[in-house]
Amino acid sequence: MSDQASQKQLLHLVLGGELARLDDTEFKDLSKVDIVGIYPNYATAYAAWRAKAQQTVDNAQMRYFIVHLHRLLDPEMPAQAAR
Repeated sequence: MSDQASQKQLLHLVLGGELARLDDTEFKDLSKVDIVGIYPNYATAYAAWRAKAQQTVDNAQMRYFIVHLHRLLDPEMPAQAAR
């Protein structure tokens, strides 16, 4: 069994776009939100988030986020088990 197959799948979504205001998380235009992808664990999601964030560093209103989908899919899961 491979290492990847033996690890619990903890889905993470990476998305981003230009914010309406710097002090909020509301997107300026929802039709332009960049869905980067869905990843099987936090480490790969973080790598994707970091790459996108670095590409847009010159735009102060552009933000990327990591959404913990596994927490939405299984809200009963304790936070410690998700790490």
